[in-house]
Amino acid sequence: MAKETKAAKSKLYKLEGKELKRLRSYCPRCGPGIFMAEHENRLACGKCGYTDFKK
Repeated sequence: MAKETKAAKSKLYKLEGKELKRLRSYCPRCGPGIFMAEHENRLACGKCGYTDFKK
């Protein structure tokens, strides 16, 4: 029998009361719907390659 796991989208959104909150930022080039991957020292888009370094 397979082990049940949470859907990957549950890591990108948080439900607060009746509002849905995004936990990660969108890519400024690709627009809404494409999330930035959060690395130790940067944010990166997996679709277009845009990178924003953290300070």
